[in-house]
Amino acid sequence: MKNSITEIAGLITRSFEENFEKMLTEKKEISEFVIEIKKTLDQVGTVLAKEALEMMDSLVKGDSRRKQNWHVHEKSAPNTLATIFGEVHYHRTYYKHKTEKEYRYLSDELVGIDSYDKMDISLKAKLIEEAIDAPYARSGRKAAETLEISSQSVMNAIRELGPVGSGEVKIPRAKETPKTLYIEADEDHVALQAGGCAEPKLVYVHEGRKQVGKGRFQLQNVRFFGGMYKESEDLWNEVADYIDQAYDYGQIEKIYLSGDGAGWIKAGAAIINRSIFVLDRHHLNKAIKAAGAHIENAEREIWRAIKREDKEYIKVIFETILDATETETKTQAVKEAKAYIMNHWENIKHHYSKDYSGCSAEGHISHIYSDRLSSRPLGWSREGVDQMARLRVFAANGGNLFDLALRKKQERIRETRAIELDLKACRKKMRKASGETIDNLPALNSGKRTQLALALRGLRGI
Repeated sequence: MKNSITEIAGLITRSFEENFEKMLTEKKEISEFVIEIKKTLDQVGTVLAKEALEMMDSLVKGDSRRKQNWHVHEKSAPNTLATIFGEVHYHRTYYKHKTEKEYRYLSDELVGIDSYDKMDISLKAKLIEEAIDAPYARSGRKAAETLEISSQSVMNAIRELGPVGSGEVKIPRAKETPKTLYIEADEDHVALQAGGCAEPKLVYVHEGRKQVGKGRFQLQNVRFFGGMYKESEDLWNEVADYIDQAYDYGQIEKIYLSGDGAGWIKAGAAIINRSIFVLDRHHLNKAIKAAGAHIENAEREIWRAIKREDKEYIKVIFETILDATETETKTQAVKEAKAYIMNHWENIKHHYSKDYSGCSAEGHISHIYSDRLSSRPLGWSREGVDQMARLRVFAANGGNLFDLALRKKQERIRETRAIELDLKACRKKMRKASGETIDNLPALNSGKRTQLALALRGLRGI
C-alpha cells in the first residue's frame, strides 16, 4: 500500500505542476488543464484498483479458512482487467484444492471476476449505456478513452447481460389512482441482416398530459413496455400486471387504449379490463389523406362527418370520391382507406370524448426505437433488435444499467464462491497496513506544508 500511495502522490503532484506551468506559460485554457488532470485521475484509478486486487489476494493467502482446504499452486499469476480507468495489470495466486482436482483464483472469485473475465462490470455497463444511443464502435471509444474496444466486445457485453425484463425497474405505487388511465401502442419496422424486417412492439401507460411550455406537453407517470414478443398476450399481461401493482384497479373507471388498429393492439382491449380502443389520430389522418388528397375539400368533409358521427354521410363522401377517381391504383387506395375508417368507426368517435387526451405513439416510437434501430441503414439480428429495444425501454423507465449488470452477475456467481474470509482478521490487517503506510509517507513527515501533506495529515487525524 505504501508504494501505491507514494506513486499516486507523485502522479498527482507532477500532473498538477506540469499542467499548471503550461497554463501559465503557454496560455492554455482551463478546459485543457481539466482534460489532462482527468487522464491523471484515470491513472490513479488503475493504481488503486491494482492495489485493491492484490491486497485481496494477500488477505486470501493469509486466511486460516483458506489454508484448511486450498494450497498455493502458483504464487504470482499475472492478469489484466479492462476498467473504466484503463487496463489494470495485477498478480494473484492460483490455488489447488487439497483433495479435489480443482484449481481456482480464489481472490478473483471474491471480487466478482470470473476466470474468463477480461472486462470489469462497471466498464461493461458503461459500454451498454453508450450503445443504447450510439453504434457499437463509437460506444467503445466513448466508454473508455484509453482502451481500444471492438464492436464485437460491445455486442458481447450486451449478450452477456441477457434479457432485460419489464420488471427490472421497480414499480412505485401511485399515491392516488386516477379515474381515467391511458395506454398507447405502436411498433417499429427494423431491417434485418438476413433480409425482411422485425417489428418490435412498444406500449406505454400514463395518467394524461400536462402542459410544460408553449405547445409542449409531458406524459404523467409514464411506464414503457417493449421488445420482440412471440405472443402479444405476453406483452399485455405485463401491462395488466403493472396496472394492478401501481394502482388500485377498482378505482379506475375507464382506460383509453390508442393505436393504429393492428390486431395485436386491439387484442389488448380484451385483456385490459375497462379499456376502450381508440384509433389514433396519426393513422386516421393518413387514411383520410390517402382517400381525399386528390379531390378538393374531400378531406375537410370527411373530418366534418367524423366529428358529427355521421356514418351515412361518410359513405356518400366516399362514393363521390370514387366516382371522381380516374386511376385504378388510386381507386384501390381510396377503397382501402374507406374500409379502414368504416371498420374502425366505433373506435374513431372517442376522439371527441372530453376525457380523451390523444395519442403520441408515433413520436415515442421515433424517440425510443427508430432513433437507434431503424433511422440508420443498419442490419440487425432478431436477437439484437429484441435486446436493444428492451434496453431502450429500460433506460426510458429510468433504469440503472450498472445496478442491473451487477445484480445479474451476483445472482449467477454468489453460490459458486469456494471460500469466505474471516472478516475480523482481515479488518485488523487492513487497519495495520493503512496506519503504517500513512505514518511512513515522506510527504507527511517532511514538515513541509504542501497541499498533499495537509490532505494526508487530515487522513491521519492530525
